[in-house]
Parts: sequence; C-alpha cells; structure tokens
Amino acid sequence: MAASTPKVSRSIAAIREDWLALESEDIIEPDLAIIDAHHHLWDFPQRRYLLPEFLADSDSGHDIRATVYVDCTSYYRGGGAPEMRPVGEVEFANGVAAMAASGRYGTTRVCAAIVGFADLRLGAAVEAVLAAEVAAGNGRFRGIRNVANWDPGDKVHNGHTDPGAELYRDATFRQGFAKLAEFDLSFEAWLYQPQLDDVTDLARAFPEQPIVLNHAGGILGIGSYAGRRDELFAHWRRQISELAACPNVFVKLGGLGMKISGFGFEKRQRPPSSEDLAAAWRPYVETCIEAFGPERCMFESNFPVDKHSCAYPVLWNAFKRLAAGASASEKQALFHDSAAKFYRIP
Repeated sequence: MAASTPKVSRSIAAIREDWLALESEDIIEPDLAIIDAHHHLWDFPQRRYLLPEFLADSDSGHDIRATVYVDCTSYYRGGGAPEMRPVGEVEFANGVAAMAASGRYGTTRVCAAIVGFADLRLGAAVEAVLAAEVAAGNGRFRGIRNVANWDPGDKVHNGHTDPGAELYRDATFRQGFAKLAEFDLSFEAWLYQPQLDDVTDLARAFPEQPIVLNHAGGILGIGSYAGRRDELFAHWRRQISELAACPNVFVKLGGLGMKISGFGFEKRQRPPSSEDLAAAWRPYVETCIEAFGPERCMFESNFPVDKHSCAYPVLWNAFKRLAAGASASEKQALFHDSAAKFYRIP
C-alpha cells in the first residue's frame, strides 16, 4: 500500500490567551520533578506554537525537567518520496531539542525524546523510513505513532492519516509494526474508546513490543456519545482493565481537555480551575492508575491541543491534586520516572 500524506488535524481549536489569563493559581508542589510525556510544536496557518510559545507555558512554575515531542505533521519535507516526507518532522524536532540542550532557553530539555510518524501500512518496506528517522533523531528518536482514531459518525473527527476502521488489525500494518523491534522503537496507540479492543489485540499479538496508550484511551462525549457518560465509562473501564493485563502497555494520563471528551470547559465564561479539572477527570485517571499501576502511567499536557480548555500551570496543578493521595515514590513514577523509563530519557 502506498504511503498517504497526512492532513493537518481538524482537531486544532483556537486558543484564547486572554480567557486563560482569568484563572491564576499558586503552584502546587513546585519542586516535584516532571517529564511532560506528550506535547506538540507547529506553525500552521493561524496556529503557531513553537519553542518560545511552549516555554512561555512550561516556565510558569512547575519543575518541567524534560519533554516528549509527538508527531503532528509539522515540517514534513516539501518533496521527495511521500513515505519519506515525515522524516522532516524528526529533523525539525531534533533541531528544537538541540536549541533547548544548549541551555540558552532555560533548563528544560524540550524534545528530549522524539516520536515521529511512519506509515506502517507500507509493511516491511517501512524499514527504510524508520532507518532514516533514527538517523535524523541523532540519538533522541524513540518511537512511531500511527493514529487509528476513527468513528462512523460526522461529529467526531477521524485521524489525520485517514486510518479507516480497525487499522491495528490490518495484516500489512502489522508487518510494518513488526519492524519496530528491529530498531528498538516504541509505539504510540491513539484511537477512541470504542476501539480499545484493537490495542489489546495488537499488544497480545506482539507481547514484547512496548506500547503506550495515548490520552487515557480517547474518551468521547460529543455527537452520538453525548449524555451517555456513565454507560460509556463502565464499558471503557472494562476495556482498560483488559488492556492493562498486557504488561508491555503503558498509558498516558491526559488529553481529556480536548473537545471530543465533552467536558465543555472551553464553553465557560471563565476557564476551569485545577479543582474543576480534577473533579471531572478523577474517574478516568484513578481507573488508569489502579489498572496499570503508577509504574506504567505518565502524565502528559497534550499541549497545545488541550490549551483551548485550560492553562498549562492549572493543568499540572490538577494532575497534582489527582495524585495527592499517592506516596512520594508513586508521585515520582507518575510525573517523571515512568516516562523516563519508557522513553529512555537519562
């Protein structure tokens, strides 16, 4: 199958800095070391979020030691073979990482680990793309994300690669997936909660392959999913429990600020407080931690995607509220060590 050219995600929402500034909080546990396990950088029409914009958010009081950059179609090569164009994003992220590592922009090692895109539907032929991305990452390249989020309705947007239904069960995709182990690369699974069984099936078929589930499993609360939170939560919880039984799978705690989750914070006159966020997200976060254990959970900002509904310091305050009952070692795992282990961040 020929590689497709991903489109800019339709999920990018407007960011209202003046609205976000209405909520200001003291930083909770400012000395708690954090690795932000998932963020993006981009310069799309009317949507700019590059290193200066990220640092303006991350330098707001929390101790962000390092970050993980995850693919978002930024700076693909403008020409050449379509399947090789995503290598440009790895080159871009590695350049940002080099800037951050210089120390001129503070102590946060932005893009300390890089996750890119390679179309695993190429099958075994994806090997050339993976080799090029490993080289472009200059020791920072850690994994591949092939989004599979798909829904038959018209209110929930599908993944930017037009994955279709059941991508993770496709035989040719799995031929490409098998190549990840040859390069010691991890896999990012991003799909919606009705599709979670597809990740479980994939993890069971490749029990030695490290996989991390993005955004707590793609919680949905709009379109045909609106008004069904209790029903959908019960089903999601069962699926999460089954997935957590696969020891090769980790989970990212975050991404719940996206519009698709249906919490509607972006519609309020004032932005949410960390108490508001923690109250809404507690069932999902606590379920994941109980199922996977702190050693396989990692908090993520998913910025700037989640920025349309909350501010960066407020978001991390919410996570700290959610982890308030954890021991010191459990907090260390949730906020730093699990991500450091999975992404091999020294």
